[in-house]
Amino acid sequence: MYNTQQFLRLPEVISLTGRSRSSIYADVRAKRFPAPISIGRRSVAWNANAIADWQQSCISASKS
Repeated sequence: MYNTQQFLRLPEVISLTGRSRSSIYADVRAKRFPAPISIGRRSVAWNANAIADWQQSCISASKS
């Protein structure tokens, strides 16, 4: 049985996180944000669950 995953393209990630393209890629390089997944020769996307986990970790960190 396959577990279907949802992929988010960069405009959706920007909309969901409120972050700019440059800050997303800077944090990917610094390992503070989920890395994109190659979905084609010149296409990348982010796993929706990884973005949701990142958002939850930000919420949890703000409560500490």
